[in-house]
Amino acid sequence: MRTFSALLLSTLLALLGLAPGARAAENGEWAVYPAAAKLGGRPYFYLSADPGTTLTDRVTVANKTAAPLTFRLYGADAYNTDRDGGFAVRTQSEKQTGAGAWIKPERTRITVPPRSAVTVPYTLTVPADADPGDHPGALVALDERIAPGAKGSVAVGVQRAVGARVYLRVNGPTVPALAVEDVTLDQDRPLVPGTRTSSALVSYTLHNRGNVTLNPKVVLKAEGLFGRTLLDRDLARVPAELLPRQKIRLTERWTGSPQLDWGDVTLTATAKDVRETGSVSFLALPWLGAAVLAVGGAAGLYGLRIRRRRALST
Repeated sequence: MRTFSALLLSTLLALLGLAPGARAAENGEWAVYPAAAKLGGRPYFYLSADPGTTLTDRVTVANKTAAPLTFRLYGADAYNTDRDGGFAVRTQSEKQTGAGAWIKPERTRITVPPRSAVTVPYTLTVPADADPGDHPGALVALDERIAPGAKGSVAVGVQRAVGARVYLRVNGPTVPALAVEDVTLDQDRPLVPGTRTSSALVSYTLHNRGNVTLNPKVVLKAEGLFGRTLLDRDLARVPAELLPRQKIRLTERWTGSPQLDWGDVTLTATAKDVRETGSVSFLALPWLGAAVLAVGGAAGLYGLRIRRRRALST
């Protein structure tokens, strides 16, 4: 196979996933943060505006290396990743429809000298018809250098980027709304009951249907016959921030699920001013034993019919 180069844009935006209140976004070589008296003094942009207005601010890009670095500076929309719901942003080549489209740096290409910083003004123009609510994004500094990737038949070039989060709220009615959708249960039980531990995989979609960012918490509860509580757990693998209009598919492993029971699994998601549930019913039945009973029952019925026929013929 011929070797060719593929360019992976913005593959290092992991530092955007830092929780709110953390220090400025950086990767050890450069940092991006709101202009302030000192690094990290103002880690993120927190902005609010009416539709049809323009805001001005400044972003700083600091070079921590001993060589000059050149960056592409651009605005990007934020979203929740499919993998774990983390905070991520669109690449420069993707279409921006929110804050990423409204942010315009005064300079889109900058060279930062060694161990120094450059501050660039930018404007954020909110369209007159912008929807009210939260429009998260980021100001991203994309390194122009293309680093070699892993060796193989396909040569991959990697560009790295770091961005400062932009938390923009467009003034107007705010509507928090959350949904727990498409709850499913995949059971893994032994063929012969008691020969090993059973488990179940609970899958569900967490959907922010509103126009504000939510900080959800999810509780998983399972009940068996007669309302017996089989499981009651606060889930840890839930995104710290679920952005507006975003949905993510999440899973939770239930080790020690029942091998003989009938009940319901319920997920309860809560955030500020909202509480929603989703559920699925389950039937845990040892199929080998059920098959033996079914065969035995069928054989018994067949034998009963034969005896009745013989009795009628005599």
